[in-house]
Amino acid sequence: MRDKKFIHDNFLLSNPTARELFHGVARELPIIDYHNHIDPVALAENRRYENLTQLWLSLDPYKHRLMRISGVPEAKITGDASDYDKFLAWAHTLPQAVGNPLYHWSALELQQMFGIEEVLTPKNASQIWQTCQEQLPQEEFRMANLIKRWGVETMSTSDDLLDDLQPHQQATLTHSVNVYPSLRGDTILAFSSQQYRPWLRELEKKVNTTIRNLEDYQVAIQQKIDHFDQADCRLADHALDPDFYFELPSEGQAVSYFRQVILGNKLSEQERAQLTSYLLNFLGKAYSEKGWILQLHIGAQRRTSTRLKRITGGAGGFASIGNSCDIDSLCRFLDSLEQAGQLPKTILYTLNPSDYEAFASLTGSFAEDGVAGKIQLGPAWWYNDHYEGIQHHLKVLANYGMLSRFVGMTTDSRSPLSFSRHEYFRRVLCNTLSTWVEKGHLPNDIDLLSELVQNLCYENAQQYMKYETRNRVRADCNPPERITNNSN
Repeated sequence: MRDKKFIHDNFLLSNPTARELFHGVARELPIIDYHNHIDPVALAENRRYENLTQLWLSLDPYKHRLMRISGVPEAKITGDASDYDKFLAWAHTLPQAVGNPLYHWSALELQQMFGIEEVLTPKNASQIWQTCQEQLPQEEFRMANLIKRWGVETMSTSDDLLDDLQPHQQATLTHSVNVYPSLRGDTILAFSSQQYRPWLRELEKKVNTTIRNLEDYQVAIQQKIDHFDQADCRLADHALDPDFYFELPSEGQAVSYFRQVILGNKLSEQERAQLTSYLLNFLGKAYSEKGWILQLHIGAQRRTSTRLKRITGGAGGFASIGNSCDIDSLCRFLDSLEQAGQLPKTILYTLNPSDYEAFASLTGSFAEDGVAGKIQLGPAWWYNDHYEGIQHHLKVLANYGMLSRFVGMTTDSRSPLSFSRHEYFRRVLCNTLSTWVEKGHLPNDIDLLSELVQNLCYENAQQYMKYETRNRVRADCNPPERITNNSN
C-alpha cells in the first residue's frame, strides 16, 4: 500500500529491486562531494546558525531564483527584510514549485535534518519555523555536525588562488571529515573584469614580487599552485563561457597581449581568446604535473541582468543556460595538452543538455593506457540535476560511454543542507537501474547491480580523486523524532 507521507522510506523507489539497491547498498555509503562552494572558514569554526533563514535560504541561489520568478520583492530575498519575513516569502513560494527539484530537496532537508514530515506551506510556516528554532541551538545543528549527519566523508571546496588554505586543515583535524581545497582558477583569466587589477596587486603581495610581464605572472601562479598542492589539493576548476574559443598564439604574441593587460589597455576579442588559450594550456600542464584533475564547467550564460548582478553580486541565481559548446575548441584545448603528454584527468560539466551526447562521446576520445575513465562526463549540473535530468544524464552516459566509470554526484552548493542532493541522486539512480531491469535491458543480477551502485555512489570518486577513506558509516544514525501536523 502506498505510504501517505510525501517523503517516506521508499520515496522515488518504484519497485522491489530499487528498494533493495537503495536501502541495502546506496543509503549507508559515505558521501564524497568533490565539488562544492561550502565556506571552509565557517566549516572549520563549526558555525552556529541563528535561524532557519540563515541556514537554509541565505546561501541558496536556487531558492532565490524561484522566489524572483514568483514575484517576491528582492528585499525579501537578499535585501533588508527580516529573516522571518524572508522565510515566509519562501513558504509562499515553495507550494508553487511543484515539479521543480527544490520541492523534493526542501522536503528531504526538513525531514532528514529536523524530522519534519510536512511540506512547507504558508499554513504551517509559523510552526515549522518554531520547531526548527527549538532545534538549532543543539550541537548537531552546527555546520560541521550537519555535514557529518549527512554522512560526508570527504569534500573539496572551491577556492580562489589567493585564498587562505589553513581552514581546510583545521576542519579536517577538528571535525573528522576530509576537507580539501580545490583551485577555482577563473580569476587567473579574468583580464576584462574590473576586479582583475586589484586581484593582480594582491597576488603580487602574496608571492612578494612585482609582476611586470607574462613570465613573472606564470611564476607567481606556479608558486600558488605549489602552495595548493602542499595543502593536498586534488582538483582545479575553470568555467568556460558559451563564447569559449581556443586558439593558441605564439609565445611572442602571448607576451605582447599580457603586456597590454599590465598597461591597462583593452584587448580585442581575438587577443583575449588567444591569451586565455595560452594560459589555459599553461595551467593544464601545471595541473597534470601535480597529478590534479581538471574540471571544466561549460555553458553557463552568466551575463544576463545587469540590475540583479549589481544588487546581488556574481552568484545571485540569475544566470541561464547558454549556447551549446564549441566542440572543436574544446577538443583543440584537450589535444594541445595531450600532444605535450600533459593532459590531466578531466571532468566535463555542461549546463546545456544538448551537449550531453557530444561530451559523453568525448569520454572515449582522449583515453590513456591504464587510466580508467580519464575523461568524464560530469554529473547532471545546476539546471539539470532534477529527476528527469539525472535520468537523462545516466542514460546518455550509458549509451555513449561507460556508465560504470562515472564518478558520481556533487552538490555544487554553498549550503550544508544541500547534501540532500546525494540522497536524491542515489534514489534516482537505484530506481533507474531497476527500471532497466524490469524492461529486460539489464539482467536481474543483484550482485552486478549492487557493485555498480557502490561504484557510482562512492568507489569511483574515491579512486579517481585518490581520496583517503575514513572507513566509517553515516553519522546520522537516527534523525530527530518525526513531526507531523494536519494543518497542511
